[in-house]
Amino acid sequence: MDQNIDQRGMSSEPELVSIPATPKGGGLSTPETNAPTPSGLRSPRPMGGVASAKSSSWGPTPPRLLSPVSISAMGTPVKRIIGSLKGYLEEVGHLTRLNPQDAWLPITESRSGNAHYAAFHSLNAGLGFQALLLPVAFSFLGWSWGIVALTIAYFWQLYTLWILVKLHEAVPGRRYNRYVELAQAAFGEKLGIWLALFPTVYLSAGTATALILIGGETMKLFFQIVCGSLCTTNPLSTIEWYLVFVSLCIVLSQLPNLNSIAGLSLVGGVTAVTYCTLSWVLSVSQVRPRAISYQPLHLPSFTGSGFSALNALGIIAFAFRGHNLALEIQATMPSTFKNPAHVPMWRGTKVAYILIAMCLFPTAIGGFWAYGNMMPTGGMLNALYAFHNHDIPQGLLATTFLLVVFNCLSSFQIYSMPVFDSFEAGYTSRTNRPCSIWVRAGFRVFYGFISLFIGVALPFLSSLAGLLGGLTLPVTFAYPCFMWILIKKPERYSFGWYLNWGLGLSGLGFSLAFSVGGIWSMVNSGLKLKFFKPN
Repeated sequence: MDQNIDQRGMSSEPELVSIPATPKGGGLSTPETNAPTPSGLRSPRPMGGVASAKSSSWGPTPPRLLSPVSISAMGTPVKRIIGSLKGYLEEVGHLTRLNPQDAWLPITESRSGNAHYAAFHSLNAGLGFQALLLPVAFSFLGWSWGIVALTIAYFWQLYTLWILVKLHEAVPGRRYNRYVELAQAAFGEKLGIWLALFPTVYLSAGTATALILIGGETMKLFFQIVCGSLCTTNPLSTIEWYLVFVSLCIVLSQLPNLNSIAGLSLVGGVTAVTYCTLSWVLSVSQVRPRAISYQPLHLPSFTGSGFSALNALGIIAFAFRGHNLALEIQATMPSTFKNPAHVPMWRGTKVAYILIAMCLFPTAIGGFWAYGNMMPTGGMLNALYAFHNHDIPQGLLATTFLLVVFNCLSSFQIYSMPVFDSFEAGYTSRTNRPCSIWVRAGFRVFYGFISLFIGVALPFLSSLAGLLGGLTLPVTFAYPCFMWILIKKPERYSFGWYLNWGLGLSGLGFSLAFSVGGIWSMVNSGLKLKFFKPN
């Protein structure tokens, strides 16, 4: 409102601007766009309409300042304006500038996440079929080194996960919603792409392909147990079971965004905890094989024994997954100055990783105790099927396999979401409009069948698992430490500086060693790691 208080030809005083009142119990929320998205939800976008005070020319006489008496005389409306302006100034330093395109993409389309959703997603992403391979690593390392390596790896990855949660909003006014974005901020635009793009894409697409193979083969085993000799006339082949599994994945993938699959993540997490617990409980409750031994396996040559130990350490390292999804999960949460997103994210992550520890350690220790160095290379499920197929009730064994299938279906969704996000980001950047329902469905059908084709038509990729796994190891154990140093800039030669440099360089060293071990395992096919052998 303009008030010309000087009637002697002087120009008016500055115009007061009305600022919206701060919501109760929280900071200034980021405004939402009214543009519809394919799922019908709304997403925050940058504030684009806060007017600034109009500049005006002043005469030779200085302006008059508002005194407390004059403010009281002007009444309650002005008091509210001044109070709102004070609250705005407290929050404006943390006002997040968002890309409007984020309102159209599946990761950032909905920002209604909370600590419960963070726990569901983190548990689903962090616990899976890799846990069943831990007793295989113990058969090469033995009791002492196996427990020590598993404990160190657990706390190491938990620390790097805490780093990623903290760096999500490390720069005021900016949210790093994806792992690649944070890598670009830390290492530079080009170097960040080179370092982070391939490993994160491989962790998403490669894991999805592995889930198709494991899910399809487990469905076949489940069918054999349930049907038995009644359905042996024209059974489906392994590839046909892959096709059945992919079709189920494609149907579930039509859920629009990351928040919409929170229920599936809950199912995936519960089933993973259940089948991990069942696998080691059923194993330790049965009679152990007579020829069992707990001496670490050794190959005839010293070089072979060394590379087999590296392979075992790689199995332990690869059991910890999900860091490439941490920032994406946190991006689904609202964030204000008084209620930053890292608080509910870390709360949910702590719950998830307590449950993960309660599964990984008993599975590794109980499985090695039950089978020793006679553990098959396929892990706990293969051991149960090989040693106790006739001892364990068929219904209980079939239930365990069915839980694995449910977990693979749920894990496929969360690991594929970054790929869906990349497809739609390319489309929206070219067309400047959101994907329609049909375009989004087409992308997901295409991705599902491409993953199936890669898994079936390129069988030699299994021999590259060790090499590619070594190349992706820094995403979990090395890059977060370097990002903390480059973004937070801890004091030189301080404890935090030494800690992050030490862990980061060690992670790169292990990555190189595991990659060499992967190359060696390609040459010596006897060390190839396979989860199942299709009949």
